[in-house]
Amino acid sequence: MPKVSISRLKNAPPILRVAELNKVFKSTGGDTQALDNINLDIEKGEFICLLGASGCGKSTLLRIIAGFETATSGEAALYGRTIDEPGPDRGIVFQDYALFPWLTVYENISFGPRHRGLSSEEVRHTTEKFLKMVGLTAFSKHYPSQLSGGMKQRVAIARVLANDTDVLLMDEPFGALDALTRAKLQEELLEIWEQTNLTVIFVTHSVEEAVVLADRIVVMSASPGRIDSDITVELPRPRDVSSEQFNALRRTITQKLSSNLGAVRQAKSIISD
Repeated sequence: MPKVSISRLKNAPPILRVAELNKVFKSTGGDTQALDNINLDIEKGEFICLLGASGCGKSTLLRIIAGFETATSGEAALYGRTIDEPGPDRGIVFQDYALFPWLTVYENISFGPRHRGLSSEEVRHTTEKFLKMVGLTAFSKHYPSQLSGGMKQRVAIARVLANDTDVLLMDEPFGALDALTRAKLQEELLEIWEQTNLTVIFVTHSVEEAVVLADRIVVMSASPGRIDSDITVELPRPRDVSSEQFNALRRTITQKLSSNLGAVRQAKSIISD
């Protein structure tokens, strides 16, 4: 895989802005504040990882950016327009693939282009392009039940790409995969990102995965979810997970997460006392 320089990202205006965003879930048992005063600017072509332990609000933030949830106050805006509903400019990939089981690989990927009203030739060209990009041309007539987990996730990524999205949102997409498949898909995702110049927002709880993938790692703390730190990763790609620089950064981020978890436990202990 070619090395990717993050210098191409500097001085570009943000395409996505999250400003003073709060999210409160209301229930009969009381209100729960999931996100507290989130501020985040993301430039076109950036690869951002949202990193944090379970319950820190990273998936909630992703769903607000996707348009599946609404903020209680503040806003998320794409190209200066407030996000208040889902749209084809933001495609999301989940851990559980969310494929149509009754459609073939080809039909899953062509679903978006067909419903956008493209001509038959445009649908065919787009579908074949992304089938090839994810290495599944030979499996175009297979159904999801006939595929491995890694192959299903490739279909899910291709389906989003075929919909001509600007921002690729990924909610722990490789979390259910074995280590070898996960590493392979991380490499393939970076290759796709480099080819397409997509903006990627990737949710993970794995420090190593974040350091492998991201231009910037946004570390979130919990109870309520806040941005603890925003770390630029200057390591050249492809990244060597055994290098001294890689492991120094991994240790620094792990310490931040451990510190956050310790603070949450202490706060809960004080409350319970």
